[in-house]
Amino acid sequence: MAHTDLATASAALHAQWDRLRSWVGEVLDDDVVDAPSVLDGWSVAELVAHLGRAMDALAACTPLPDGTVPFTLGEYVGTYVARSQDISDTTRDLARQIAPDPLRAVDAMAAAAFANLDALGPRDRVVQARRGPVLLSTMTVSRVLELVVHADDLARSVRRVRGAGPGRDPVDPGALDLVAGELLAIVVARGGWSVDVADPRRWVRLAAGRTPYDVDELALALRPEHTSEAVPDLGRMLPLL
Repeated sequence: MAHTDLATASAALHAQWDRLRSWVGEVLDDDVVDAPSVLDGWSVAELVAHLGRAMDALAACTPLPDGTVPFTLGEYVGTYVARSQDISDTTRDLARQIAPDPLRAVDAMAAAAFANLDALGPRDRVVQARRGPVLLSTMTVSRVLELVVHADDLARSVRRVRGAGPGRDPVDPGALDLVAGELLAIVVARGGWSVDVADPRRWVRLAAGRTPYDVDELALALRPEHTSEAVPDLGRMLPLL
């Protein structure tokens, strides 16, 4: 599977951010923001703050010398597990700091991220991210991944709030397809299987650990390229995040 180029990744990030930010402005009120999210121990307000934190990671990237060996996307997202507690603590601190006007703060972080993306591009160079060196395109894809997964988290969280209107789907279809393909590419690179995505959202939820692993769910999320083959058991590999 081909690596997503910087222009494609950047367009997907803009599309997903614009759609998600519009949705957040439409559906989030005081009752919804204070509600628990579908992520254990996280409120909706903390999830919203994490959107800003995710974009701020792109704003913090700096160029590295040519020849620097970058992490792959799989290697980069693989660093999340070891820092899960730090991510949670930092997000909660940020949510408290921006509580007086969270959307204004998140908007500022997103604006800084897009400005830095423009400044670093259009050449796909290696940059220093918080968790190591990555290609700018890889870093941008990882931000699309964050926004897609958390947009889905937020949508499911809001649906659980009594009387809340879930609004339209905050997940951009093109961004979802991109993320599903990139997550599948990580799996294929590790196992060499010939499989395609059958249901992008179902696959992303499985790969991101939002849905408990189940072979029947996997068989609905992925399909073998050849009808004579079966979808491999990925129980030891998932979740990727």
